[in-house]
Amino acid sequence: MMLFRHGMEASGTIKKKIRIFVILVVICFLGLWVRIWYLQIIKWQYLTGLSESNRIRMVTLPASRGMILDRNGEVLVGIRPAFNLYLTPEDTSDLDTSLDKLSQRIFIDRKKLQKEIARTKSFKEVLIKGDIAREEVAFVEENIMSLPGIHIRAEPLRNYVFNDFAAHTLGYLGEISKSRLKKYKDSNYKQGDFVGKNGLENIYESTLRGQNGYKEVEVDVSGRELRTLRKLPPKSGNNIILTLDLKIQEELEKLMTMTTEQHRNGSAVVMKVQTGEILAVISKPSFDPNKFAAGISSHDWSELMSNEWHPLQNRTIHGQYPPGSTYKIITALAGLEEGIIKPDTSIDCPGHFKLGRGRYRCWKKSGHGAMNLHDALVQSCDVYFYTIGNRLGINTIAKYAKRFGLGSSTRLGLSREKKGLVPTTQWKLLNRKEPWQLGETISASIGQGFNLVTPIQQVIMIAAVANQGVMLKPYLVKRVEGSEKQIQKEFHPEIVGQVGVVPEHLEQVKKALRDVVNGARGTGRKSRLKNIIVSGKTGTAQVVRMKSRNKLEEGEVTPFKHRDHAWFVAFAPYENPEIAVAIIVEHGGHGGATAGPIAEKIFKKYFELYPPPL
Repeated sequence: MMLFRHGMEASGTIKKKIRIFVILVVICFLGLWVRIWYLQIIKWQYLTGLSESNRIRMVTLPASRGMILDRNGEVLVGIRPAFNLYLTPEDTSDLDTSLDKLSQRIFIDRKKLQKEIARTKSFKEVLIKGDIAREEVAFVEENIMSLPGIHIRAEPLRNYVFNDFAAHTLGYLGEISKSRLKKYKDSNYKQGDFVGKNGLENIYESTLRGQNGYKEVEVDVSGRELRTLRKLPPKSGNNIILTLDLKIQEELEKLMTMTTEQHRNGSAVVMKVQTGEILAVISKPSFDPNKFAAGISSHDWSELMSNEWHPLQNRTIHGQYPPGSTYKIITALAGLEEGIIKPDTSIDCPGHFKLGRGRYRCWKKSGHGAMNLHDALVQSCDVYFYTIGNRLGINTIAKYAKRFGLGSSTRLGLSREKKGLVPTTQWKLLNRKEPWQLGETISASIGQGFNLVTPIQQVIMIAAVANQGVMLKPYLVKRVEGSEKQIQKEFHPEIVGQVGVVPEHLEQVKKALRDVVNGARGTGRKSRLKNIIVSGKTGTAQVVRMKSRNKLEEGEVTPFKHRDHAWFVAFAPYENPEIAVAIIVEHGGHGGATAGPIAEKIFKKYFELYPPPL
């Protein structure tokens, strides 16, 4: 009886559980049916439109590139807003019609665009044209309904505030290459991005480049944004503070532009003697890096490439020239160090130097007469240095040239710096397959022949003379700062060596360089200042051999490209030197007449801004 009762109770419990389960299932199906009915009947039109017309897109938010500033915080390279015109191929049904319409007011390089479209996925944006003008923006906005897949976006654009100011040093941007993109495949880069191609923009690419952000947006059938769903803001790049001084650089730009209007090409460097900081640097002719910022046109690129004066060449580190008479500093010190001469050693200059059957002329045809070392440097007597060079030999001269950094990279930090050339007997045998000739030593002793130097090497050399033989590494960047001005990295003066010459010998040469500028017969008198003692050496670098010039008919003018280059290297003040300069004006003739006056004005400007202690 008891068993029967327990069985009945168990059966009732099971039936109750089944009923509850059935009720729950019915409720679930009922809820699902109601939801389906709601979506299909009530929201049918909205959802159909959404599925057919709306899509989700990821839009890159470009990071602002870090700024480049001068030593006093003046912006040299910054960012400005630009309107960029984009196309999403997937969103346009008739691309040619859209481009035809755009072409009514906007120039479009169709060949280039078609290449970009061919290598880009259809749902990805393709840049039609960067930095379009405001009237072009207005035209697109007025016709936007008939231009499906085409849209404008305001984005940060690199802005070189002073146009061609220090362009070779600052550098420029360009679209990332396939090889570089492959190298950066795991980083924050994509096809079409602009990266540093030259100068500091290239060297400090990873420092200046920020971190792109993105936004997830809902777009309609024409690719127009309806709303933002999610957003990750971009992060700006770090800023670079340079050693350059805007006011000194402006003065140098003005002076070199005035000079090179006639002589076309040249380079100049201003450096702090005690630290190696570059205060100003220029290479002429120059170019405007703003033309590269949004993508250089084929016309502008063709003009740069076809220019016979090669404006993209950074003459400061790539230009290699005979040093001319500035090299007499090296020959003089080598002669003193090796005991070939003493400061009072007298050598007669009859206007030429005999070697075997050959005659090597002095620039002063009538001769200088009896010369000691001081007078020979002041008046730049060739015969005096021919004599020293002949006694020293080329390999000994080369040894001292190398001590002053000639023939080696200065490690300034810019790409592909040339080393110049300090010739030796071994060099000629290896490279020319010929033995060295004694006459070649004569030419080399006054900075002609095979000798080659760069302007940056020249400023290092003269700074070492001024700085008691201390060799400093030149540098352009003082520090790297974050967007909140927090210091990320600092750079400091770096001594790279000592030239290893007797201080008294350096002092003898320095006294002569003082009188090159301040003496009655000095070749650099045009660089003299009233209240500051400038010391320097002029140089005239031959472009063609003297024999070629002698072939000119009487009264015939030397062709421009055959005229000598003009050098001037100097430092100031004489006591406690602060800055050094090296200037070359291509085909400028005599250094004292062309390059010297530029140095005089640079020294004047510097000491107006930073008067020396009394």
